[in-house]
Amino acid sequence: MTHLIALIDGSGYSQSVCDLTRWVAERTDASIDLMHVLGRRSVGSEPADLSGNLKLGARTALLKELADLDEQKNKLELKRGRLLLEEAKTGLEDAGLANVGTKLRHGDLIESIAEFENDADLIVVGKRGEAADFAKMHLGSNLERVVRAAKKPVLVASRAFKPINKFLIAFDGGESVMKAVRHIASGKLFTGLPCVLLSVGKPTDTMQEKLDEAAAILRKAGYSVDAGFASGEPEDVIKDKIETDKIDLLVMGAYGHSRIRNLIIGSTTTEMVRSCQVPVMMFR
Repeated sequence: MTHLIALIDGSGYSQSVCDLTRWVAERTDASIDLMHVLGRRSVGSEPADLSGNLKLGARTALLKELADLDEQKNKLELKRGRLLLEEAKTGLEDAGLANVGTKLRHGDLIESIAEFENDADLIVVGKRGEAADFAKMHLGSNLERVVRAAKKPVLVASRAFKPINKFLIAFDGGESVMKAVRHIASGKLFTGLPCVLLSVGKPTDTMQEKLDEAAAILRKAGYSVDAGFASGEPEDVIKDKIETDKIDLLVMGAYGHSRIRNLIIGSTTTEMVRSCQVPVMMFR
């Protein structure tokens, strides 16, 4: 059975994460773990320098008050986390899903994912979290950390979920996108959905051979595939294709062929996730 980890917080993307998770689970008979991770407790409550301004008794009383406030805040965060998880679980169960669990973790997000990732087949996360700057369309810092660190495919939820009827694979000939092609061909998630296989750039003999190989793998698995090339800047071409062909989900490799691909997410990947209004499934 497929197993999903769905990361939720208090952001506006959490509902979309749950809706996208439900879609995956219904098509793959997956079990689900909803995960909410609380950051490590702040240890810097004490003012930087109290020695010259407060008497010993006042200083002790202030430190106790700060400690009490920290404890109260921690309890409220735990209570909020449990509530977020229970509400999400109830929503999925009301939609007919039976195998839904919850995990409330306290610590680092990446460490929490790593603890359970080996038993998962897919990680679902929102494009932005509670702290992201919506006005500037910044990606959430946690999303970039998840994509860099995760060994399993990452499915990034868009702002609002809509039914997925057609998907596009942004094909660059690299190993990560071939991994995506093989994954799709061997799984049930995209069964019955038409596929657009798009390579942006000059149609060289080598790229044509790779594109044909990928299309053949998908067609052998029963997919209807529209494969071809387009010229232009990858970000613009892919975005236009998504709009004109009414694509509902984008699949792509998480890293390009940049010299610094081991340090940051490839620029095309970052731009596509930032600007696309559809979910993005990424493979490393």
